[in-house]
Amino acid sequence: MPRPPRFQPEASCTHSRRPSHLWLMVWASLRRTAVILCLLLPGTSLSPTRRQAKIPLETVKLWADTFGRDLYDTATKYSGSLLLQKKYKEVEPSLRIQEVDGLELVRKFSEDMETMLHRKVEAIKNLVEAAEEADLKHEFNESLVFDYYNSVLINERDANGNYMELGAEFVLESNAHFSNLLVNTSLSSVQLPTNVYNKDPDILNGVYMSEALNPIFVENFRRDPTLTWQYFGSSTGFFRIYPGIKWTPDENGVITFDCRTRGWYVQAATSPKDIVIVVDTSGSMKGLRMTIAKHTVSTILDTLGENDFVNIIAYNDYIHYIEPCFKGTLVQADQDNRKHFKQLVDKLMVKGVGVVDQALREAFQILKQFQETRQGSLCNQAIMLVTDGAVEDYEPVFEKYNWPDRKVRVFTYLIGREVTFADRMRWIACNNKGYYTQISTLADTQENVMEYLHVLSRPMVINHDHDITWTEAYMDSKLFTSQAQSLTLLTTVAMPVFSKKNETRSHGILLGVAGSDVALRQLMKLVPRYKLGVHGYAFLNTNNGYILSHPDLRPLYSEGKKLKPKPNYNSVDLSEVEWEDQAEVLRTAMINRETGSLSMDVKVPLDKGKRVLFLTNDYFFTDISDTPFSLGVVLSQGHGEYILLGNISVEEGDEELVREVLFDAVVTAPMEAYWTALALNISEESERVADVAFLGTRAGLLRSSLFVGSEKLSDKKFLSPEEEASVFTMDHFPLWYRQATEQPAGSFVFNLRLAERPGSPGEPVVVTVSTAVAVTVDKKTAIAAAVGIQMRLEFLQRTFWAATRQCGAVDESCPESCQDSDLDCFVIDNNGFILISERSQEMGRFLGEVDGALMTQLLSTGMFSQVTMYDYQAMCKPPNHHHSAARPLVSPISAFLTATRWLMNELLLLLLEWSSWSSWHADSRAEAHKHKNQDMLQPCDTKYPVFVHQTAVQETNGVIQCGACQKIFVMQQIPNSNLLLLVTDHTCDCSIFPLVLQEATEVKYILTAL
Repeated sequence: MPRPPRFQPEASCTHSRRPSHLWLMVWASLRRTAVILCLLLPGTSLSPTRRQAKIPLETVKLWADTFGRDLYDTATKYSGSLLLQKKYKEVEPSLRIQEVDGLELVRKFSEDMETMLHRKVEAIKNLVEAAEEADLKHEFNESLVFDYYNSVLINERDANGNYMELGAEFVLESNAHFSNLLVNTSLSSVQLPTNVYNKDPDILNGVYMSEALNPIFVENFRRDPTLTWQYFGSSTGFFRIYPGIKWTPDENGVITFDCRTRGWYVQAATSPKDIVIVVDTSGSMKGLRMTIAKHTVSTILDTLGENDFVNIIAYNDYIHYIEPCFKGTLVQADQDNRKHFKQLVDKLMVKGVGVVDQALREAFQILKQFQETRQGSLCNQAIMLVTDGAVEDYEPVFEKYNWPDRKVRVFTYLIGREVTFADRMRWIACNNKGYYTQISTLADTQENVMEYLHVLSRPMVINHDHDITWTEAYMDSKLFTSQAQSLTLLTTVAMPVFSKKNETRSHGILLGVAGSDVALRQLMKLVPRYKLGVHGYAFLNTNNGYILSHPDLRPLYSEGKKLKPKPNYNSVDLSEVEWEDQAEVLRTAMINRETGSLSMDVKVPLDKGKRVLFLTNDYFFTDISDTPFSLGVVLSQGHGEYILLGNISVEEGDEELVREVLFDAVVTAPMEAYWTALALNISEESERVADVAFLGTRAGLLRSSLFVGSEKLSDKKFLSPEEEASVFTMDHFPLWYRQATEQPAGSFVFNLRLAERPGSPGEPVVVTVSTAVAVTVDKKTAIAAAVGIQMRLEFLQRTFWAATRQCGAVDESCPESCQDSDLDCFVIDNNGFILISERSQEMGRFLGEVDGALMTQLLSTGMFSQVTMYDYQAMCKPPNHHHSAARPLVSPISAFLTATRWLMNELLLLLLEWSSWSSWHADSRAEAHKHKNQDMLQPCDTKYPVFVHQTAVQETNGVIQCGACQKIFVMQQIPNSNLLLLVTDHTCDCSIFPLVLQEATEVKYILTAL
């Protein structure tokens, strides 16, 4: 399926920026660049000065070498890295290094997933068969009296202490398999929305019939204990869910959840569809009618999913697309586009006279074009006409575009209580295989809109097409209002349930939809991390290109202290996560369900985007049979495609994993005794060098040993389950492991950890030090483990200041020292973050934020390079609240004219509002809601810089001209580490240089009308 047009919130559809603004931006940029060059170039060509001689290059190199040697000795001693390397060397003759076959791996994982998902499908088929059989045997009873377990009323008592009607005692127990919710695994319970009467004869008969599902629910769960929620959503509105659970109304005492509006229900009940919504915005629609019409359109949008395509045309004296960017086409009804359409519908204004035939012609032409060019859903097509009446001659339109084949269904929604046009609206619908309904109140909207689904499902029902539907990823935050829930991503498998009674078979009656949730993390457990290597991972996407599961998918964002789902979390495209796939070769192949492989150079963000790895990844992909999903497996070239195998045999369980863990356990066992002996020899407080030693292996074995009491740990979160960056997770190896594998052999990576403590957020507390242990067999090298320590920050500083007091001769007094008031000394890592500074407030910060002149010079000399990274899952403040740094410069006259236009608009709006109380009341409520949401974040795309030391450049020095003074600097690589020593002149103020920030800026898009 071709990638759909995707709306970008801040795009201009009809015009691009004015050239004058563009030239202003370019001129401002050139002027800033010229200033920096003028400041830099003269300084770098200056002859040596008196100040320059005060930082001898050989002295700085001596300091760096001494400090590096001391760090290496300490890190190897406390981590035991040399011992671990020796132990792996001893068993080298019994080792094998096997090259991973990526295609074979992805096929095996795909088959395992297919088997697991097939079990879910079988469970649903059991429910469908039982429901249809129960309906076949059930005779409708208008006066049926039947008590059932109502999810809201169970265990509720009245004022006299008696159980309420439909609310008998219902045993509930906490169950870890169901997110520790209180459930009943012996029975199901029934939920109804507030607007559905719980004793309606249709409801009572449907609930009574569906009691037959209880034993099927229980038996399904017994056969497959990995099953989660199973349910049956009825076309009449009730929702039977297993295991039974108590439902809690919202703060207003209302149950808004209606199973018939959920994606799994709509997708299973109907085939994919192309929809054009035609809405009347003529003057007769003012007031309550327009409010109902807007709600009707919004409800129709709620019934669409990512397999559907849609557009909205408004009409009065003329027609206009409510989104000009989508003129003459249909767009995928994904969450982003539906939300955007709703925002535009809310802004619709009424005026003029309604001329419907032009709008119908436009709608038919769009649908005809999509049908002829094989675009869109390639299935059902329909027009939804929302109006308070049609007066002109519209029959010629149907004769030209839709008769006699009637390929496009027309559904009519008559708005308001007026019945003058009811016959005409009914005629339109009935003569175009649609459905007519009248909506006179807001409360009527949902039930009336849902009727069209029954019409579209009739062909499926008559033919008994029990198509299996799989939904996109979602978090059902509406499922259990006010109850604790784990925000896990799910997909639902669903099937329609039809009436098999002979007397109704030709009418095509849909009874409802049966479904079950599948937790995607449970599915991804079938891809063991140890088989993918340090940087390897697996991911799933749909046939629409949307991500189901990916280690870089970030569906949640922080709002205050709460985590909330992003508005577009389930419509993140594969190309927005694997954004290096510029030509979309990978995306296209996976959407087309191909099996194959490709290689790609990628930049992988680490440590919340502060760091980056440069890798060449091999991508292997295939489809998962009988589902719309495809699986991808990624292996990094080099050590990532080799697996280390030890010579140990096992007899049960996951043989390969158990064998690897046992082998690692045997080889690494001596480390525990080594660390314990070391800890026993540490007696004095002054000897406190490290808090903890740790190691991890490819198989996921993790060992650690404390050198201090747990109460004295500087970083108590390290290696704890809540600190995902430091432990093995299902998605990633720990940060300290991943960084270590990319360091040269025998070299340590140092990373300053910031602890969030009450009153001191972001305070640097400890330095994580790690190195990788590699094994080479038959010229193949694999990473066996990574080992390290948490070094105390005070020790690191003490060692550094001692090293910088060193001189060339033993007895010689040092003419220069980092303790001097006119020298500044920094230790920074390979991404420019400060580990050591004389000023504690600078530690942990990026060098460019502290001294823009130095960072600019290091970039110009090639010591550091800047890498641009992109984030297509970012959240930004709305444009009317947040101004991008990329905003064009505006002249005072332009600003004055803008302000004048705004003032005139406000006065005009005031006059219009004053003339109509009902319009004013509705608009003022909307405006208040708008201001309330000004501070809410919205999805956006951003780019941000990451700075990387170029390892080929081990030292540099220079002079920076800073106005009246010159700032000299010397930088030297610290051996066996990812650290650099920077010595500079503190007396020269270079604040004239702009700071170099690692800030994200929003990417703005300019779209042109189609």
